[in-house]
Amino acid sequence: MNLKRILFGNPIANEHAHHERLNKKTGLAVFSSDALSSTAYATEEILLVLAVAVAYGQANSFNYVVPISIAIGLLIWIVAFSYRQTIHAYPSGGGAYIVAKDNLGTNAGLTAAAALLVDYILTVAVSISAGVAAITSAVQGTRYEWLTGYTVHLCIGFIIFIAFANLRGVRESGTLFSIPTYGFVISFFLMILYGLFHYFAFGGEVPMPSGDEIKLAEGYAPQALTLFLILGAFSNGCSALTGIEAISNGVQAFKKPEAKNASTTLIWMAFLLSAMFLGTSVLAYLFHVHPHANETVISQFARVIFTGNLGWFYYVIQAFTAAILILAANTAFADFPRLSSLLANDRFLPRQFSNRGDKLVFTNGIVVLSVAAIILVIAFQGDTSKLIPLYAVGVFLSFTLSQSGMVKHWLREREKNGNGHNGKTDEEIHVSMADPQLALSEAKSRKSQAVEDEVTGSDKWLKSLILNAFGAVATAIVLVVFVITKFMHGAWLVVLIIPLLVWLFHSIHKHYLNVSQQLSTTGFEKLQPIKHEVIVPISGLHQGVLLALQYAKSISPDHVTAVFVDLDGESGEKLKTAWEKWNLGVKLEVLHSPFRSLTRPLLDYIDKVDHQADDDLLTVILPEFVPARWWHQILHNQSSLVLKGYLLFKKGIIVTNVPYHLKK
Repeated sequence: MNLKRILFGNPIANEHAHHERLNKKTGLAVFSSDALSSTAYATEEILLVLAVAVAYGQANSFNYVVPISIAIGLLIWIVAFSYRQTIHAYPSGGGAYIVAKDNLGTNAGLTAAAALLVDYILTVAVSISAGVAAITSAVQGTRYEWLTGYTVHLCIGFIIFIAFANLRGVRESGTLFSIPTYGFVISFFLMILYGLFHYFAFGGEVPMPSGDEIKLAEGYAPQALTLFLILGAFSNGCSALTGIEAISNGVQAFKKPEAKNASTTLIWMAFLLSAMFLGTSVLAYLFHVHPHANETVISQFARVIFTGNLGWFYYVIQAFTAAILILAANTAFADFPRLSSLLANDRFLPRQFSNRGDKLVFTNGIVVLSVAAIILVIAFQGDTSKLIPLYAVGVFLSFTLSQSGMVKHWLREREKNGNGHNGKTDEEIHVSMADPQLALSEAKSRKSQAVEDEVTGSDKWLKSLILNAFGAVATAIVLVVFVITKFMHGAWLVVLIIPLLVWLFHSIHKHYLNVSQQLSTTGFEKLQPIKHEVIVPISGLHQGVLLALQYAKSISPDHVTAVFVDLDGESGEKLKTAWEKWNLGVKLEVLHSPFRSLTRPLLDYIDKVDHQADDDLLTVILPEFVPARWWHQILHNQSSLVLKGYLLFKKGIIVTNVPYHLKK
C-alpha cells in the first residue's frame, strides 16, 4: 500500500470530486489535445494519397491539397456547431452514445458506443505512433538515428507513461498536459506565420526526396488522378476531425456552469484546429512538400524555414509536436473510461468498468485501453499510415448517429409536454420497467437536462434542428466516402468489429437481466431452518484441522465427517490410531487413492454424500493455515484452493475456508 501511495498519490474522497473539475483552459488541454494534434499529420495524410498520382507522373496533383483542406475546414465548423447543440441539450455528458440511445433506440446507441470505443483505442495508437515519428524525424542525420529501429518500443513506453499519469487523477493529468498543448499551439502558429513570411520574402522549396524515399498511402499503387483518388485524399485528411466530439462526452468534467464552459472550449478548439490545419496545408503547398519515408511533412518544411540563427527553433517545433502527439492520447484516456462506465451502468459492459479507483478515475477502463492500444501498436509496427485507414470510420459513424439523434431530439422538444413521458412510447416505458434497477440506471443516463439559453431556448428548436440535420447529412456523406475509398485498405476490419461489439453488449446485457430475474425475491418463501451435513477434508491432524472441526461442530454437532485421502496406503492407518486417541467425537472417513490423486476421490465422495443427503444442505469446510509472510505461501501446495475451484460450480454445495494464522 505504501508503494501504491508513492506511485499514484493519496486517495481522494468522494466529497472532494468537485475540486477535480476542469476550467476552460485546462479543459482545452485535456479534451482538445487529440483534435489539435491531428494537424501534425492530417495534411500529410492528404499528400500521401495525392503522391500516388505524382508517382504516376502528374506532378501538379499536390495542388489539390489546399482545396481539399478548405473542404475539411468547413466540415470541422459544421461538426463543431452541431456538437455545441449537443452539449447544451445534454449537459450531463455521454455524447453520441447517450444522444443516439435516447432518441434513436438502444441499437443505435450501442453502435455509436462501439464506434467510439474503437476510435479511442485507435486514437491512442495513432497519436503515439505519430509522436514517435516526430521524434525519429528530428534525429535523422544525427547520432541518435538508431532510435528509428525502436519505434514500437518507444510507442509502448509512451502508452504506459500516459496511463500512469491518468491513474494519478484528473487534476494531475490536466496540469501535466497544459504545458505541451499550449506550447504546441503557440509554436505551430509561429511556424505558420514565419513560414508565410519566409516564403514571400526569400522563397524556398523543400528538396524532393529520391524515388525510393517518396512515401505513398498504404494500399495504393501509382495511378492517374481521378475523382476517386481525390475522395480518398479527402477521407484521409478527415483524420483532422478525430477527437472533436471529446468535449461533448466529458461535459461533467468542467466546472460550473458545465455546458457553457464546455461549449466555449469547443469553439476555441474549432478555431485553433481549422486555422492550424489550413495553415499547415498552405505551407505544404507553397514549399512543394513531398511525403518522405523517414521524415514527416512538418519536419521537412520546418527544416527549410528555420535555418541559420533560427535553426534551434526547428527542434522546438519537433519537441512540442512530439509532446502533443504523445499526450493527445490523453483525450482517449479521458473519454474511453467514462464511456465504458456509462455502458457498465446500463449493464452493457461488466460492472467493474463503472467503479472509480482511489483517485476518482475509472481504473479498469484506463488499463483495458492501454493494453488494447499496445496490441495495435505491435500489430501495425507503430506505422501511422497503416493505422489511418482504420481510424475515421468509427468517428464519422458516431458523428452521424449523434447528429441524427439530435434531429429527433429537437422534434421531441417541440412536443415534450405532449404526453409527459419525455417522448418515450408506452412500449419503451414498459420494457424499461421490466427491471427496476436497470430502469433507474437508464433514467439517470438518458435523461435530457436541456439548458434554456441562447443556444437551446424553446423558440430556437427549428434553427437547432436545421443545424443538426445539416451536420448529420454532411457526416453521413463523409462516412460513405470513407467506407468506399478505404474499405479494402483496412476499413473493413472496423466495419466488422463494430457489429461484433454490439452483439457483445447485448450478450452482457442479457446476462445481467437473467441474473437480476433469478435473484429477484418475488415469490420467495419465508426463511426456513436448515439441516447441515458437513464434510471436512483434512491432510492430517494439527491445530488448523482442530479449529476447522470445532467450527464444523458449531454448525451441525452430529453431522460432521472428516475425510482423509490416503495416497501411500500407510498414512490412513496412522491417522486412525491418532484419531481414536484424541476422541474428537467426529467420524473419520479414509479414502484410498492408488493413483495418488487427491481431488478425484474427494469429489466422488462429496457427490455420493450429496445424493444421500436428501434435503440437507451440504457444507464443505476447508482448513488452511496462513503463513506469517506472503512469500511463504509458495512453499506449500494449494490443494484447498484447487478443491475450492472444483466445488465452486457444484450446485447446492457451500464451501467455507477456516484459516489458521501462523505467528512466525
